Amino acid sequence: MDIRGNRLAGVVLIVAGTVGLLYGGFSYVQDTHKATLGSVELSVNERQTVNIPVWAGVALLVVGGVLVLSGGRKL
Repeated sequence: MDIRGNRLAGVVLIVAGTVGLLYGGFSYVQDTHKATLGSVELSVNERQTVNIPVWAGVALLVVGGVLVLSGGRKL
């Protein structure tokens, strides 16, 4: 990666770490069961939650900061 690539990757990691720390996770809906009884269709949707650990957000911020600050030097 060149210098601009390192800086861009660092900024992306900083944004991802900040979002992870602010929101703490995300949820999505998963279609789990479907059944059709004649003309009646039944379905069950489950909400799944994914928690992002605080240490992961902090690690992304630190690694991103290192990449941005060391942009002028090769690692």
